[in-house]
Amino acid sequence: MALLSFPKDFCWGVATSAYQIEGAWKEDGKGESIWDRFTHHPYAIRGGENGDMACDHYHLYQEDIALLKALGVHSYRFSTAWTRVLPQGYGMVNPAGLDFYDRLVDNLLGAGIAPMITLYHWDLPQALQEQGGWNNRNICDWFVHYASVMFERLGDRVQRWATFNEPWCTAFLGYGTGQFAPGICDISQTYQAVHHQLLAHGKAVQAFKALEVKGEIGIILNFEYAFPASEDDEDVAAAQRYLMQYVDLFADPLFKGEYPALLMDWAGTMAPRLQSDDLGIINTPMDYLGINYYTSFIVAYDPHQGHLKCRVMPKTLPLWGTTEVGWGVYPQGLMKILTLFKERYGNPPMLVTENGCAALDLPNEQEYVEDYERIQYIRVHLRELHRAIEAGVNVHGYYYWSLLDNFEWAEGYRPRFGLCRVNFGDFKRTPKKSFYWYHDVIKQNGVWE
Repeated sequence: MALLSFPKDFCWGVATSAYQIEGAWKEDGKGESIWDRFTHHPYAIRGGENGDMACDHYHLYQEDIALLKALGVHSYRFSTAWTRVLPQGYGMVNPAGLDFYDRLVDNLLGAGIAPMITLYHWDLPQALQEQGGWNNRNICDWFVHYASVMFERLGDRVQRWATFNEPWCTAFLGYGTGQFAPGICDISQTYQAVHHQLLAHGKAVQAFKALEVKGEIGIILNFEYAFPASEDDEDVAAAQRYLMQYVDLFADPLFKGEYPALLMDWAGTMAPRLQSDDLGIINTPMDYLGINYYTSFIVAYDPHQGHLKCRVMPKTLPLWGTTEVGWGVYPQGLMKILTLFKERYGNPPMLVTENGCAALDLPNEQEYVEDYERIQYIRVHLRELHRAIEAGVNVHGYYYWSLLDNFEWAEGYRPRFGLCRVNFGDFKRTPKKSFYWYHDVIKQNGVWE
């Protein structure tokens, strides 16, 4: 057995998001977000749960930083809550909200951990949703105002920024199927929501450069690789459409300054409405691309399955089955996605900004979890990541999702992705076996083959 060593300057980290861990949903002047509103609707979330308290990170952040330091990560990726900083989305800044992120950043730096900030991880101010949300073009400028407030306050200490996390989810789950906040079920709004997020991203990158913030800025996209169910033309075309809606819809405008023509023809009247300079703004050069990867799918043509006419099934390794949320385990899909960006989009600097496993996680009497399934999941994905680097893919870091068990959106608190178990009764954190295993990976800068 050999140790697969990563490059000397490889960045090891973990990730979280504000709504999933912070709690304190209406403390210290914080405004209402679309997730605050959505989770209080009956039957919107499994078990009727919400993120009002989540992991209580707002009060326990110093304890969580101690965990990060014990884990040995180089970087911690977290998101800032737009409504904690600008309760109405624009206008008056809430000093208490900015002060919280000031303290968090300073304490991270004091522990020797580089903060990475994601500006938008789905928690839009409810006040902006009532003005049309991501279907109102004005939101692009509102987002730039919010981003600029953060750049000016924290840009002297934060070296890596992400504008958006997984804009696909915001558009297709929030506006298309209604599974996520704001709970709109109108597929005709999805492509416009995609476009406005990408336009807001481009404008924020321009503001970052204009303010001469020292550091890097990029965007984080989620990807699933699609394998056709057969060699039949209709299955191959279905898999192509599925992949285009995950990859090309975002990567083409970001890296080529154009939307994929085939997908736009398929979307027809649902295609986004553009102004003349939009694609040039979206195509503004950024410093890196964040890639979130969890699973891949087998895709078949099915005329009864939505506007793409695709039926999807988990693709998983032999004997693995699926994770606690029904996702297949197929690390080769990560290699496929990374290679795709190397070959099609010029091999931009990349980070794996999320990758993780929801497991059953049965604790013993001391609340300790021996999560061998999670360890194996991380191991096989790191092997593929190492293989990608050996093949020349320009990837520089890996962030595990997540540090803590947390509020997992429509699934509530049932799926547990964390390296640390959280008892949601008293918020006690208990590192799992995977926590200590990942610590060793970081320390040795490699994974055993």
